[in-house]
Amino acid sequence: MGEALAHELTPHGVTALSVTPGYLRSESMLELYGVTEQTWREAAERVPYFSHSETPHLLGRGVAALAADPDRGRFAGQCLGSWDLMRTYDLTDADGARPDWGAVDLEFATPR
Repeated sequence: MGEALAHELTPHGVTALSVTPGYLRSESMLELYGVTEQTWREAAERVPYFSHSETPHLLGRGVAALAADPDRGRFAGQCLGSWDLMRTYDLTDADGARPDWGAVDLEFATPR
């Protein structure tokens, strides 16, 4: 989608791309696993992916940094993960963590 939009909009000075979060630790996910933002690590004992989860703040910070980047056009047509934006703009999540979903071995939910 981002690639198609970039093709159409780049000639008009618009940078089109798509973004995606990693394993999201949203309010609904916390509720699903019966934990809170303070106790979410308990869910990681049952669901290994949860140990690498991120809050919606990380993606939001990434989008804000991207919007402020005068050279954001270099990303036109790409799909960027929150982890890509985190690395590019040296961001942290709301709790100061740097959850890097792009570096997780999905088979075993461990960092590569």
